Amino acid sequence: MRSCGWIAVVSLLAMAAAAAGQGKDSFTPMPLDAGFGRMDLSQPATPVDQVIKEFAAKETEFQDALNHYTYRRTARVQVIDDDTGKVKGEYYEVDDVIFNPDGARTEKVVYAPASTLDQAGILMSPSDLQDIQHGYPFVLTTADLPQYDVKYVGKQRVDEVDCLVFDVSPKVIEKHKRYLNGRIWVDATDLQIVVTNGRMVPDDTKKGQEDLHPPFMTWRQQIDGHYWFPVYTKGEGMLHFSGGYGYMAQDVHIRDVIKYTDYKRFGSTTKIIYDGQDITNNGQQPSGGQSPAPGSGQSPPK
Repeated sequence: MRSCGWIAVVSLLAMAAAAAGQGKDSFTPMPLDAGFGRMDLSQPATPVDQVIKEFAAKETEFQDALNHYTYRRTARVQVIDDDTGKVKGEYYEVDDVIFNPDGARTEKVVYAPASTLDQAGILMSPSDLQDIQHGYPFVLTTADLPQYDVKYVGKQRVDEVDCLVFDVSPKVIEKHKRYLNGRIWVDATDLQIVVTNGRMVPDDTKKGQEDLHPPFMTWRQQIDGHYWFPVYTKGEGMLHFSGGYGYMAQDVHIRDVIKYTDYKRFGSTTKIIYDGQDITNNGQQPSGGQSPAPGSGQSPPK
């Protein structure tokens, strides 16, 4: 986020990195959802390197399929007054991710009232929008895999889904790019990400232009009988801003919720391949037969 006058630059949405050169973190993390079971530290039956290669291939298939779906994204970002529990400022926008008449991917603003975040002294920054559009619905494709260190953690049950758990961190951070630094839960059968928890990095911690982000979790749900689609992102944390250059140090309580709904396959001549088979016209309708999202009982948390 950009500051309004005396308050430092702030950015919202994703788990903040530890401030470079500072003695304390720039965020307070949030707990994992109660739907997570005991962690089993035993190794998977298949070698870990092969599992990582296979789930990255499945994620690549999913990304290709997702590129041919339309959906609605609803984003709400709030600053909370901890003394009263009330909302001090809010950003709210509803967008349809669609295709234009030429078949090119585009976004259409459906509803966007004037933001009141400036009343809390902050503004949305470009990295906030980048995280909403691309960071929170994190996909780890084969092409992206060389950019990350992926370490096996163990096996864990998320509600009714048996998962393999991996820690993910960027090997090198390139300018103007955003990366996940956190943990992913991969369906042990479908080999697709079902839950993502972490932060989008880097943060800018330079005094006078701080750009910080709260922790987040994204839940996916099986929509079309083949792929796990992002359906819900929740982020909440206390961001810690250092003082200096005419403004005071402060803590800002951020809460954000992103919802992804109304997935529909866009009619085109492009084939959608799953496990080597063409599923483009297999009769599955994205509007029905949805599997419960993990990490929240029978539906994503509210």
